[in-house]
Amino acid sequence: MESISGTCKSSGQPRRVASLQSIASSGRFGKTRCLAQSRHSAHKAPRQASQVQATIAMEREQAQSHESKDIPTAKPLDFEVTLPDMSKTVLGIILGGGAGSRLYPLTKKRAKPAVPLGANYRLIDIPVSNCINSNVNKIYCLTQFNSASLNRHLSQAYNSNVGGYSSKGFVEVLAASQSPTGSRWFQGTADAVRQYLWLFEEAERNGVEDFLILSGDHLYRMNYQDFVHTHRQTGADITVAALPTDEKQATAFGLMKIDGTGRIQDFAEKPKGEALKAMQVDTTALGLDAERAKKLPYIASMGIYVLKASAIRKLLYEHFPEANDFGSEVIPGAKDLGMHVQAYLYDGYWEDIGTIEAFYQANLALTKNPKPDYSFYDYDAPIYTMSRFLPPSKVADATISNSILGDGTVIRAGSTISHSVVGLRSLIQENCTVEDTLLMGSDYYETLEECALIPGCLPMGLGANTVVRKAIVDKNARIGSNVQIVNKGDVRESNMEHLGFVIKDGIVVVIKDSIIPDGTII
Repeated sequence: MESISGTCKSSGQPRRVASLQSIASSGRFGKTRCLAQSRHSAHKAPRQASQVQATIAMEREQAQSHESKDIPTAKPLDFEVTLPDMSKTVLGIILGGGAGSRLYPLTKKRAKPAVPLGANYRLIDIPVSNCINSNVNKIYCLTQFNSASLNRHLSQAYNSNVGGYSSKGFVEVLAASQSPTGSRWFQGTADAVRQYLWLFEEAERNGVEDFLILSGDHLYRMNYQDFVHTHRQTGADITVAALPTDEKQATAFGLMKIDGTGRIQDFAEKPKGEALKAMQVDTTALGLDAERAKKLPYIASMGIYVLKASAIRKLLYEHFPEANDFGSEVIPGAKDLGMHVQAYLYDGYWEDIGTIEAFYQANLALTKNPKPDYSFYDYDAPIYTMSRFLPPSKVADATISNSILGDGTVIRAGSTISHSVVGLRSLIQENCTVEDTLLMGSDYYETLEECALIPGCLPMGLGANTVVRKAIVDKNARIGSNVQIVNKGDVRESNMEHLGFVIKDGIVVVIKDSIIPDGTII
Protein backbone atom coordinates (compact mmCIF):
# COMPACT_ATOMS: atom_id res chain seq x y z
CA MET A 1 0.00 0.00 0.00
CA GLU A 2 1.31 3.44 -0.86
CA SER A 3 2.48 5.57 2.05
CA ILE A 4 0.83 8.97 2.41
CA SER A 5 1.73 11.47 5.05
CA GLY A 6 0.65 15.03 5.76
CA THR A 7 0.02 17.58 8.47
CA CYS A 8 -3.02 19.01 10.23
CA LYS A 9 -2.73 22.69 11.08
CA SER A 10 -3.88 23.88 14.50
CA SER A 11 -3.18 26.91 16.64
CA GLY A 12 0.18 25.35 17.51
CA GLN A 13 2.70 23.38 15.52
CA PRO A 14 1.67 21.08 12.63
CA ARG A 15 0.89 17.53 13.71
CA ARG A 16 1.92 14.68 11.37
CA VAL A 17 -0.76 12.21 10.35
CA ALA A 18 0.22 8.54 10.48
CA SER A 19 0.81 7.00 7.07
CA LEU A 20 -1.75 4.62 5.61
CA GLN A 21 0.95 1.98 5.51
CA SER A 22 1.62 2.18 9.23
CA ILE A 23 -2.09 2.05 10.04
CA ALA A 24 -2.66 -0.93 7.78
CA SER A 25 0.31 -2.83 9.19
CA SER A 26 -0.88 -2.23 12.72
CA GLY A 27 -4.25 -3.81 12.07
CA ARG A 28 -6.10 -0.73 13.39
CA PHE A 29 -8.11 1.59 11.20
CA GLY A 30 -9.69 4.69 12.61
CA LYS A 31 -10.20 8.39 12.04
CA THR A 32 -7.40 10.91 12.41
CA ARG A 33 -8.85 14.21 13.46
CA CYS A 34 -7.48 17.73 13.24
CA LEU A 35 -8.50 19.86 16.23
CA ALA A 36 -8.38 23.32 14.73
CA GLN A 37 -9.37 26.59 16.26
CA SER A 38 -12.05 28.31 14.21
CA ARG A 39 -11.57 31.97 13.50
CA HIS A 40 -15.31 32.44 13.99
CA SER A 41 -15.30 31.10 17.56
CA ALA A 42 -12.20 32.57 19.18
CA HIS A 43 -14.24 33.55 22.23
CA LYS A 44 -14.74 29.85 22.96
CA ALA A 45 -11.01 29.20 23.25
CA PRO A 46 -11.02 28.26 26.98
CA ARG A 47 -13.75 25.69 26.47
CA GLN A 48 -12.04 24.34 23.33
CA ALA A 49 -8.74 24.12 25.19
CA SER A 50 -10.35 21.98 27.87
CA GLN A 51 -11.91 19.81 25.16
CA VAL A 52 -8.51 19.34 23.53
CA GLN A 53 -6.94 18.38 26.86
CA ALA A 54 -9.76 15.92 27.54
CA THR A 55 -9.40 14.39 24.09
CA ILE A 56 -5.63 14.03 24.47
CA ALA A 57 -6.07 12.38 27.87
CA MET A 58 -8.65 9.97 26.48
CA GLU A 59 -6.40 9.02 23.51
CA ARG A 60 -3.46 8.49 25.90
CA GLU A 61 -5.56 6.16 28.07
CA GLN A 62 -6.69 4.25 24.97
CA ALA A 63 -3.11 3.91 23.76
CA GLN A 64 -1.98 2.62 27.18
CA SER A 65 -4.88 0.18 27.16
CA HIS A 66 -3.82 -1.15 23.74
CA GLU A 67 -0.20 -1.46 24.83
CA SER A 68 -1.21 -3.43 27.92
CA LYS A 69 -2.96 -5.90 25.61
CA ASP A 70 0.10 -6.19 23.36
CA ILE A 71 -1.86 -4.79 20.41
CA PRO A 72 0.38 -2.86 18.01
CA THR A 73 -0.55 0.79 17.54
CA ALA A 74 -0.05 3.06 14.57
CA LYS A 75 3.08 5.19 14.75
CA PRO A 76 3.80 8.18 12.52
CA LEU A 77 6.49 7.51 9.93
CA ASP A 78 9.13 9.98 8.88
CA PHE A 79 8.36 9.62 5.18
CA GLU A 80 9.78 11.81 2.47
CA VAL A 81 8.80 11.46 -1.18
CA THR A 82 12.00 11.09 -3.18
CA LEU A 83 10.76 9.27 -6.27
CA PRO A 84 9.84 11.53 -9.19
CA ASP A 85 6.23 12.24 -10.11
CA MET A 86 6.38 10.07 -13.21
CA SER A 87 2.86 10.82 -14.41
CA LYS A 88 3.70 14.48 -14.99
CA THR A 89 7.40 14.53 -15.80
CA VAL A 90 8.12 11.40 -17.89
CA LEU A 91 6.97 10.55 -21.42
CA GLY A 92 7.10 6.89 -22.45
CA ILE A 93 8.09 6.18 -26.06
CA ILE A 94 7.84 2.55 -27.18
CA LEU A 95 9.67 1.75 -30.41
CA GLY A 96 7.63 -0.82 -32.30
CA GLY A 97 10.34 -1.60 -34.84
CA GLY A 98 10.17 -1.82 -38.59
CA ALA A 99 8.70 -4.51 -40.79
CA GLY A 100 9.51 -7.20 -38.24
CA SER A 101 11.25 -9.40 -40.79
CA ARG A 102 12.88 -11.52 -38.07
CA LEU A 103 9.41 -12.41 -36.75
CA TYR A 104 7.88 -12.97 -40.18
CA PRO A 105 5.32 -14.49 -40.91
CA LEU A 106 3.87 -13.55 -37.51
CA THR A 107 4.18 -9.92 -38.66
CA LYS A 108 2.60 -10.52 -42.07
CA LYS A 109 -0.75 -9.01 -41.02
CA ARG A 110 0.14 -7.12 -37.84
CA ALA A 111 2.77 -4.83 -36.35
CA LYS A 112 5.44 -6.55 -34.29
CA PRO A 113 4.17 -5.17 -30.93
CA ALA A 114 0.74 -6.66 -31.70
CA VAL A 115 2.01 -10.25 -31.94
CA PRO A 116 0.17 -12.47 -29.38
CA LEU A 117 2.10 -13.62 -26.31
CA GLY A 118 1.44 -16.05 -23.47
CA ALA A 119 -2.11 -17.10 -24.48
CA ASN A 120 -3.92 -13.90 -23.41
CA TYR A 121 -1.53 -11.04 -24.15
CA ARG A 122 0.32 -9.16 -26.87
CA LEU A 123 3.96 -8.03 -26.93
CA ILE A 124 2.98 -4.39 -26.45
CA ASP A 125 1.31 -5.25 -23.12
CA ILE A 126 4.74 -5.77 -21.52
CA PRO A 127 6.23 -2.25 -21.85
CA VAL A 128 2.82 -0.57 -21.43
CA SER A 129 2.15 -2.49 -18.20
CA ASN A 130 5.64 -1.68 -16.91
CA CYS A 131 4.89 1.99 -17.58
CA ILE A 132 1.52 1.91 -15.82
CA ASN A 133 2.99 0.06 -12.82
CA SER A 134 5.69 2.76 -12.67
CA ASN A 135 3.11 5.59 -12.83
CA VAL A 136 4.05 6.58 -16.39
CA ASN A 137 0.71 7.27 -18.04
CA LYS A 138 1.70 9.25 -21.13
CA ILE A 139 2.78 6.65 -23.66
CA TYR A 140 3.37 6.67 -27.41
CA CYS A 141 4.10 3.61 -29.53
CA LEU A 142 5.95 4.31 -32.78
CA THR A 143 5.44 1.88 -35.66
CA GLN A 144 5.20 1.96 -39.43
CA PHE A 145 3.78 -1.39 -40.57
CA ASN A 146 0.29 -2.90 -40.21
CA SER A 147 -0.67 -0.72 -37.26
CA ALA A 148 -4.46 -1.30 -37.44
CA SER A 149 -4.67 -4.20 -34.95
CA LEU A 150 -2.14 -2.55 -32.65
CA ASN A 151 -4.12 0.68 -32.59
CA ARG A 152 -7.36 -1.20 -31.90
CA HIS A 153 -5.80 -3.20 -29.07
CA LEU A 154 -4.28 -0.17 -27.34
CA SER A 155 -7.41 1.97 -27.61
CA GLN A 156 -9.65 -0.78 -26.24
CA ALA A 157 -7.26 -1.98 -23.54
CA TYR A 158 -5.82 1.16 -22.00
CA ASN A 159 -7.16 4.58 -22.91
CA SER A 160 -10.30 4.34 -20.80
CA ASN A 161 -8.15 3.41 -17.79
CA VAL A 162 -5.09 5.69 -18.01
CA GLY A 163 -6.85 8.72 -19.44
CA GLY A 164 -8.93 11.28 -17.62
CA TYR A 165 -9.39 14.98 -17.01
CA SER A 166 -6.99 15.14 -14.07
CA SER A 167 -4.40 12.53 -15.09
CA LYS A 168 -4.39 13.38 -18.81
CA GLY A 169 -2.90 9.98 -19.54
CA PHE A 170 -3.00 8.19 -22.88
CA VAL A 171 -1.61 5.26 -24.87
CA GLU A 172 -1.42 6.09 -28.57
CA VAL A 173 0.09 4.72 -31.76
CA LEU A 174 2.19 7.02 -33.95
CA ALA A 175 2.68 5.57 -37.43
CA ALA A 176 5.23 6.83 -39.92
CA SER A 177 3.62 9.50 -42.04
CA GLN A 178 4.43 12.31 -44.44
CA SER A 179 4.86 15.85 -43.15
CA PRO A 180 6.21 19.17 -44.44
CA THR A 181 9.61 18.30 -42.94
CA GLY A 182 9.84 14.66 -44.04
CA SER A 183 8.22 12.05 -46.23
CA ARG A 184 10.24 8.90 -45.57
CA TRP A 185 9.82 5.79 -43.46
CA PHE A 186 11.49 5.56 -40.08
CA GLN A 187 15.14 4.77 -40.76
CA GLY A 188 15.89 3.62 -37.22
CA THR A 189 15.14 4.24 -33.56
CA ALA A 190 16.65 7.74 -33.44
CA ASP A 191 15.09 8.76 -36.74
CA ALA A 192 11.66 7.61 -35.55
CA VAL A 193 11.91 9.82 -32.45
CA ARG A 194 13.29 12.72 -34.50
CA GLN A 195 10.34 12.64 -36.90
CA TYR A 196 7.90 13.04 -34.01
CA LEU A 197 10.01 15.30 -31.81
CA TRP A 198 7.73 18.22 -32.64
CA LEU A 199 4.91 16.35 -30.89
CA PHE A 200 7.05 15.30 -27.94
CA GLU A 201 8.08 18.93 -27.43
CA GLU A 202 4.43 19.74 -26.71
CA ALA A 203 4.61 17.31 -23.79
CA GLU A 204 7.81 19.03 -22.66
CA ARG A 205 5.98 22.34 -22.49
CA ASN A 206 3.42 20.63 -20.25
CA GLY A 207 6.02 19.58 -17.70
CA VAL A 208 7.76 16.51 -19.14
CA GLU A 209 11.45 16.50 -18.19
CA ASP A 210 12.63 13.09 -19.41
CA PHE A 211 11.90 10.71 -22.27
CA LEU A 212 11.76 7.01 -21.46
CA ILE A 213 12.73 5.11 -24.63
CA LEU A 214 11.58 1.46 -24.66
CA SER A 215 11.52 -1.48 -27.05
CA GLY A 216 8.35 -3.29 -28.07
CA ASP A 217 9.81 -6.79 -28.35
CA HIS A 218 11.36 -7.46 -24.94
CA LEU A 219 9.97 -9.69 -22.18
CA TYR A 220 10.80 -8.42 -18.68
CA ARG A 221 9.31 -6.72 -15.63
CA MET A 222 10.94 -3.46 -14.50
CA ASN A 223 10.25 -0.57 -12.15
CA TYR A 224 10.99 2.53 -14.20
CA GLN A 225 10.65 4.75 -11.12
CA ASP A 226 13.98 3.51 -9.78
CA PHE A 227 15.45 3.89 -13.27
CA VAL A 228 14.39 7.54 -13.61
CA HIS A 229 15.31 8.29 -9.99
CA THR A 230 18.87 7.07 -10.58
CA HIS A 231 19.03 9.09 -13.80
CA ARG A 232 18.11 12.30 -11.99
CA GLN A 233 20.09 11.60 -8.86
CA THR A 234 23.32 11.17 -10.84
CA GLY A 235 22.64 14.24 -12.97
CA ALA A 236 22.98 12.20 -16.18
CA ASP A 237 21.99 13.43 -19.61
CA ILE A 238 21.36 9.83 -20.70
CA THR A 239 20.98 6.67 -18.62
CA VAL A 240 21.21 3.23 -20.23
CA ALA A 241 19.66 0.12 -18.67
CA ALA A 242 22.43 -2.47 -18.34
CA LEU A 243 22.14 -6.24 -18.03
CA PRO A 244 24.99 -8.10 -16.31
CA THR A 245 26.17 -11.01 -18.44
CA ASP A 246 28.87 -13.67 -18.66
CA GLU A 247 31.55 -14.07 -21.33
CA LYS A 248 29.60 -16.63 -23.38
CA GLN A 249 26.55 -14.40 -23.83
CA ALA A 250 28.45 -11.12 -24.02
CA THR A 251 29.48 -11.60 -27.66
CA ALA A 252 25.83 -11.27 -28.74
CA PHE A 253 25.33 -7.82 -27.22
CA GLY A 254 26.54 -4.27 -27.40
CA LEU A 255 28.74 -3.91 -24.29
CA MET A 256 29.59 -0.91 -22.12
CA LYS A 257 32.58 -0.07 -19.96
CA ILE A 258 32.06 2.05 -16.85
CA ASP A 259 34.11 3.79 -14.19
CA GLY A 260 33.69 3.38 -10.44
CA THR A 261 30.61 5.63 -10.37
CA GLY A 262 28.76 3.84 -13.17
CA ARG A 263 29.49 6.50 -15.78
CA ILE A 264 29.95 4.94 -19.22
CA GLN A 265 33.43 5.31 -20.66
CA ASP A 266 33.32 3.13 -23.76
CA PHE A 267 31.04 1.10 -26.05
CA ALA A 268 31.74 -2.01 -28.13
CA GLU A 269 29.31 -3.78 -30.47
CA LYS A 270 29.48 -7.59 -30.14
CA PRO A 271 33.22 -7.71 -29.40
CA LYS A 272 35.30 -10.90 -29.48
CA GLY A 273 38.75 -12.02 -28.33
CA GLU A 274 40.92 -9.35 -26.76
CA ALA A 275 38.37 -6.67 -27.55
CA LEU A 276 35.86 -8.62 -25.43
CA LYS A 277 38.22 -8.99 -22.47
CA ALA A 278 38.91 -5.25 -22.61
CA MET A 279 35.22 -4.62 -21.85
CA GLN A 280 35.26 -6.39 -18.48
CA VAL A 281 34.04 -4.17 -15.63
CA ASP A 282 33.54 -4.35 -11.89
CA THR A 283 29.77 -4.69 -11.77
CA THR A 284 29.75 -4.16 -8.00
CA ALA A 285 29.93 -0.45 -8.87
CA LEU A 286 26.31 -0.74 -10.03
CA GLY A 287 25.16 -2.68 -6.97
CA LEU A 288 25.75 -6.30 -7.95
CA ASP A 289 27.02 -8.49 -5.11
CA ALA A 290 30.68 -9.57 -5.26
CA GLU A 291 29.98 -13.26 -5.89
CA ARG A 292 27.73 -12.65 -8.89
CA ALA A 293 29.99 -9.86 -10.14
CA LYS A 294 32.77 -12.44 -10.66
CA LYS A 295 30.46 -14.61 -12.76
CA LEU A 296 28.99 -11.67 -14.71
CA PRO A 297 31.89 -9.30 -15.49
CA TYR A 298 30.23 -7.62 -18.50
CA ILE A 299 27.27 -5.27 -18.86
CA ALA A 300 25.14 -5.28 -21.99
CA SER A 301 22.86 -2.52 -23.22
CA MET A 302 19.19 -3.50 -23.05
CA GLY A 303 18.10 -0.88 -25.57
CA ILE A 304 16.19 0.96 -22.83
CA TYR A 305 17.11 4.59 -22.15
CA VAL A 306 16.15 7.67 -20.16
CA LEU A 307 17.13 10.94 -21.84
CA LYS A 308 16.74 14.50 -20.66
CA ALA A 309 14.29 16.30 -22.91
CA SER A 310 16.78 19.13 -23.43
CA ALA A 311 19.58 16.69 -24.30
CA ILE A 312 17.62 14.68 -26.87
CA ARG A 313 16.64 17.83 -28.73
CA LYS A 314 20.27 18.96 -29.06
CA LEU A 315 21.46 15.49 -30.01
CA LEU A 316 18.89 14.81 -32.73
CA TYR A 317 18.66 18.32 -34.18
CA GLU A 318 22.13 19.81 -33.71
CA HIS A 319 24.84 17.19 -33.14
CA PHE A 320 23.54 14.15 -35.05
CA PRO A 321 20.82 15.29 -37.47
CA GLU A 322 21.54 12.37 -39.82
CA ALA A 323 21.95 9.61 -37.22
CA ASN A 324 19.39 6.81 -37.42
CA ASP A 325 20.07 4.64 -34.36
CA PHE A 326 20.34 5.40 -30.64
CA GLY A 327 22.45 2.44 -29.61
CA SER A 328 25.17 2.58 -32.26
CA GLU A 329 25.25 6.28 -33.14
CA VAL A 330 23.56 8.80 -30.86
CA ILE A 331 24.47 7.49 -27.41
CA PRO A 332 28.15 6.70 -28.16
CA GLY A 333 28.33 10.11 -29.86
CA ALA A 334 26.86 11.80 -26.78
CA LYS A 335 29.57 10.19 -24.66
CA ASP A 336 32.24 11.48 -27.07
CA LEU A 337 30.76 14.99 -26.79
CA GLY A 338 31.37 14.87 -23.05
CA MET A 339 27.76 14.38 -22.02
CA HIS A 340 27.09 12.41 -18.86
CA VAL A 341 26.01 8.93 -19.97
CA GLN A 342 25.22 6.69 -17.00
CA ALA A 343 24.59 2.95 -16.64
CA TYR A 344 21.72 1.57 -14.55
CA LEU A 345 21.89 -2.07 -13.45
CA TYR A 346 18.88 -4.30 -14.12
CA ASP A 347 19.45 -7.68 -12.49
CA GLY A 348 16.38 -9.66 -13.46
CA TYR A 349 14.82 -11.74 -16.23
CA TRP A 350 15.05 -10.11 -19.64
CA GLU A 351 14.63 -11.67 -23.06
CA ASP A 352 14.81 -10.18 -26.52
CA ILE A 353 12.04 -11.99 -28.42
CA GLY A 354 12.57 -10.41 -31.81
CA THR A 355 13.20 -13.69 -33.68
CA ILE A 356 10.99 -16.72 -34.30
CA GLU A 357 13.20 -19.01 -32.21
CA ALA A 358 13.50 -16.57 -29.28
CA PHE A 359 9.76 -15.89 -29.40
CA TYR A 360 8.96 -19.60 -29.43
CA GLN A 361 11.34 -20.42 -26.56
CA ALA A 362 10.14 -17.49 -24.42
CA ASN A 363 6.50 -18.57 -24.76
CA LEU A 364 7.15 -22.21 -23.89
CA ALA A 365 9.37 -21.13 -20.97
CA LEU A 366 6.20 -19.72 -19.38
CA THR A 367 5.07 -23.31 -18.77
CA LYS A 368 8.16 -24.19 -16.73
CA ASN A 369 7.24 -26.06 -13.56
CA PRO A 370 7.18 -25.26 -10.69
CA LYS A 371 8.47 -21.71 -11.20
CA PRO A 372 9.01 -20.15 -14.63
CA ASP A 373 11.73 -17.56 -15.20
CA TYR A 374 9.01 -15.06 -16.11
CA SER A 375 5.47 -15.16 -14.82
CA PHE A 376 2.37 -13.12 -15.52
CA TYR A 377 1.22 -13.90 -11.97
CA ASP A 378 2.55 -10.94 -10.00
CA TYR A 379 0.15 -9.18 -7.67
CA ASP A 380 2.31 -6.10 -7.22
CA ALA A 381 3.20 -5.63 -10.89
CA PRO A 382 0.51 -7.25 -13.07
CA ILE A 383 0.59 -7.38 -16.84
CA TYR A 384 -2.53 -5.73 -18.26
CA THR A 385 -4.34 -6.44 -21.51
CA MET A 386 -7.72 -6.03 -23.17
CA SER A 387 -10.80 -7.15 -21.24
CA ARG A 388 -12.47 -9.59 -23.60
CA PHE A 389 -15.18 -10.98 -21.29
CA LEU A 390 -14.69 -14.53 -22.56
CA PRO A 391 -16.11 -17.64 -20.88
CA PRO A 392 -13.84 -19.98 -18.89
CA SER A 393 -11.95 -22.66 -20.76
CA LYS A 394 -13.74 -25.98 -21.17
CA VAL A 395 -11.83 -29.27 -21.04
CA ALA A 396 -13.55 -32.60 -21.72
CA ASP A 397 -11.92 -35.95 -20.98
CA ALA A 398 -8.48 -34.70 -22.04
CA THR A 399 -4.95 -34.79 -20.58
CA ILE A 400 -3.11 -31.51 -20.00
CA SER A 401 0.34 -31.14 -18.46
CA ASN A 402 2.77 -28.22 -18.06
CA SER A 403 0.67 -26.00 -20.30
CA ILE A 404 -1.12 -22.65 -20.29
CA LEU A 405 -4.71 -22.27 -21.52
CA GLY A 406 -6.08 -18.94 -22.68
CA ASP A 407 -9.64 -17.76 -22.05
CA GLY A 408 -12.51 -19.33 -23.95
CA THR A 409 -10.63 -22.47 -25.01
CA VAL A 410 -12.43 -25.74 -25.79
CA ILE A 411 -10.51 -29.05 -25.67
CA ARG A 412 -12.48 -32.15 -26.53
CA ALA A 413 -12.19 -35.73 -25.25
CA GLY A 414 -9.14 -37.85 -25.88
CA SER A 415 -6.76 -34.99 -26.66
CA THR A 416 -3.36 -34.61 -25.01
CA ILE A 417 -1.72 -31.22 -24.46
CA SER A 418 1.82 -31.06 -23.05
CA HIS A 419 4.41 -28.27 -22.70
CA SER A 420 2.32 -25.94 -24.83
CA VAL A 421 0.60 -22.56 -24.78
CA VAL A 422 -3.00 -22.58 -26.03
CA GLY A 423 -4.37 -19.17 -26.95
CA LEU A 424 -7.73 -17.44 -26.79
CA ARG A 425 -10.80 -19.18 -28.22
CA SER A 426 -8.78 -22.21 -29.35
CA LEU A 427 -10.81 -25.22 -30.50
CA ILE A 428 -9.08 -28.61 -30.26
CA GLN A 429 -11.18 -31.52 -31.48
CA GLU A 430 -11.15 -35.15 -30.33
CA ASN A 431 -7.99 -37.23 -29.98
CA CYS A 432 -5.49 -34.49 -30.88
CA THR A 433 -1.88 -34.42 -29.68
CA VAL A 434 -0.22 -31.05 -29.06
CA GLU A 435 3.38 -31.02 -27.82
CA ASP A 436 5.94 -28.19 -27.52
CA THR A 437 3.61 -25.91 -29.43
CA LEU A 438 2.26 -22.39 -29.33
CA LEU A 439 -1.36 -22.17 -30.51
CA MET A 440 -2.44 -18.53 -30.78
CA GLY A 441 -6.15 -19.27 -30.99
CA SER A 442 -8.75 -17.18 -32.82
CA ASP A 443 -9.92 -13.57 -33.01
CA TYR A 444 -13.58 -14.55 -32.82
CA TYR A 445 -15.97 -17.45 -32.34
CA GLU A 446 -17.42 -18.90 -35.53
CA THR A 447 -21.00 -20.04 -36.02
CA LEU A 448 -22.03 -22.94 -38.22
CA GLU A 449 -23.48 -20.47 -40.71
CA GLU A 450 -20.17 -18.64 -40.93
CA CYS A 451 -18.25 -21.90 -41.26
CA ALA A 452 -20.51 -22.93 -44.14
CA LEU A 453 -19.06 -20.08 -46.18
CA ILE A 454 -15.64 -21.78 -46.07
CA PRO A 455 -15.08 -24.51 -48.73
CA GLY A 456 -15.60 -27.83 -47.00
CA CYS A 457 -16.66 -26.01 -43.80
CA LEU A 458 -13.30 -26.50 -42.13
CA PRO A 459 -13.62 -24.99 -38.62
CA MET A 460 -10.96 -22.83 -37.03
CA GLY A 461 -8.63 -24.74 -34.74
CA LEU A 462 -7.40 -28.33 -34.85
CA GLY A 463 -9.44 -31.10 -36.47
CA ALA A 464 -9.86 -34.56 -34.93
CA ASN A 465 -6.84 -36.90 -34.70
CA THR A 466 -4.37 -34.13 -35.59
CA VAL A 467 -0.79 -34.12 -34.24
CA VAL A 468 1.19 -30.89 -33.78
CA ARG A 469 4.76 -30.83 -32.43
CA LYS A 470 7.29 -28.01 -32.16
CA ALA A 471 5.18 -25.49 -34.03
CA ILE A 472 3.61 -22.05 -33.88
CA VAL A 473 0.04 -21.92 -35.18
CA ASP A 474 -1.05 -18.33 -35.80
CA LYS A 475 -4.58 -17.05 -35.25
CA ASN A 476 -7.64 -18.17 -37.20
CA ALA A 477 -5.78 -21.09 -38.80
CA ARG A 478 -8.02 -23.92 -40.02
CA ILE A 479 -6.27 -27.26 -39.64
CA GLY A 480 -8.18 -30.31 -40.82
CA SER A 481 -8.51 -33.81 -39.41
CA ASN A 482 -5.69 -36.37 -39.41
CA VAL A 483 -3.08 -33.67 -40.09
CA GLN A 484 0.51 -34.09 -38.91
CA ILE A 485 2.56 -30.93 -38.31
CA VAL A 486 5.77 -32.53 -37.05
CA ASN A 487 8.54 -31.32 -39.42
CA LYS A 488 8.95 -34.88 -40.63
CA GLY A 489 12.11 -34.17 -42.63
CA ASP A 490 13.74 -32.19 -39.80
CA VAL A 491 14.05 -29.18 -42.11
CA ARG A 492 15.75 -26.05 -40.72
CA GLU A 493 14.53 -23.45 -43.22
CA SER A 494 11.75 -23.65 -45.80
CA ASN A 495 9.40 -21.09 -47.32
CA MET A 496 6.12 -22.78 -48.20
CA GLU A 497 4.01 -19.66 -47.76
CA HIS A 498 1.80 -20.57 -50.71
CA LEU A 499 0.80 -23.70 -48.78
CA GLY A 500 0.13 -21.77 -45.58
CA PHE A 501 3.31 -22.37 -43.57
CA VAL A 502 7.03 -21.70 -43.32
CA ILE A 503 9.82 -23.36 -41.34
CA LYS A 504 12.31 -21.20 -39.45
CA ASP A 505 15.04 -22.53 -37.16
CA GLY A 506 13.37 -25.95 -37.39
CA ILE A 507 10.06 -24.54 -36.11
CA VAL A 508 6.96 -24.91 -38.29
CA VAL A 509 4.96 -21.67 -38.39
CA VAL A 510 1.40 -21.91 -39.71
CA ILE A 511 0.45 -18.50 -41.10
CA LYS A 512 -2.56 -16.55 -39.87
CA ASP A 513 -5.87 -17.41 -41.63
CA SER A 514 -4.27 -20.37 -43.41
CA ILE A 515 -6.15 -23.53 -44.35
CA ILE A 516 -4.34 -26.88 -43.93
CA PRO A 517 -6.51 -29.61 -45.57
CA ASP A 518 -7.37 -32.98 -44.04
CA GLY A 519 -4.57 -35.54 -44.07
CA THR A 520 -1.76 -33.05 -44.72
CA ILE A 521 1.70 -34.06 -43.46
CA ILE A 522 4.28 -31.36 -42.81
